[in-house]
Amino acid sequence: MTTRGIFEAERFVTGEAVEVELPPAGLPLRVASGLLDLLVIALLVLGVLLLVPLEVFLADAALGQAFVIAVMVLAMAGIPIALETFTHGRTVGKLVLGLRTVRDDTGPIGLRHATIRALVGTVELWLTLGSLALIVAMTNEKARRLGDLLAGTYVIRDRVRLRMTEPPQVSPRLADWVVGADIGVLPDALVVATRQFLGRAASLSPQARAQVGAELYAALLARVAPAPPHGAHPEEVMASLLAERRRRDEERLARADALRDRILPPG
Repeated sequence: MTTRGIFEAERFVTGEAVEVELPPAGLPLRVASGLLDLLVIALLVLGVLLLVPLEVFLADAALGQAFVIAVMVLAMAGIPIALETFTHGRTVGKLVLGLRTVRDDTGPIGLRHATIRALVGTVELWLTLGSLALIVAMTNEKARRLGDLLAGTYVIRDRVRLRMTEPPQVSPRLADWVVGADIGVLPDALVVATRQFLGRAASLSPQARAQVGAELYAALLARVAPAPPHGAHPEEVMASLLAERRRRDEERLARADALRDRILPPG
């Protein structure tokens, strides 16, 4: 569809094409989170150094070098990997500021994602003192550093209340028609684009509203029979079709649940 660019947005969408926004964290929040993590790691390293007797390393230089390397590996990669893996994308800094790392599809990250982010971070955060990460983050709207781009992740604000847009309703003038209409399989992309168009129609220019509405209307009518009543407004038709589709899906799921309850024993 030629209208896709108008509706292209990086958001999570439910099965009913209800848009749920997961706002990405801005660059200042990410910098503050990174500084908090750096402070925590520095305190942990300092604690380890204070607990280990200095005489042990003075007596054996090789042992001292091995210990320093082990501490560096632990600080640069070990701690970040462990924290992000077991907390599903949170570090101490992110927890304090209400941030979380998620996959591009908004799912929780795993060991692979945390490992890639940490290993790349040894270069862009430690070896370049954060300058490389800062430059890369400033070039994209989600403030993703190089590790995020390679791992397929980004950081969201986890304490923002999710907003779900009001679903469309059946127009009373079209109720009789839409209940008896044969609605074919509607592609998810078409349903999402129609939902977004109906929610944003008032903010579009008249020309864009007419053009986009006509394209979406034609795409929907190609999958519906019979045609809507003569003189029905296209936006009312689109809203009614989506509302009826949602109602039928809810009824189908309710029947499936009832059948499952009859067949499967409780508990």
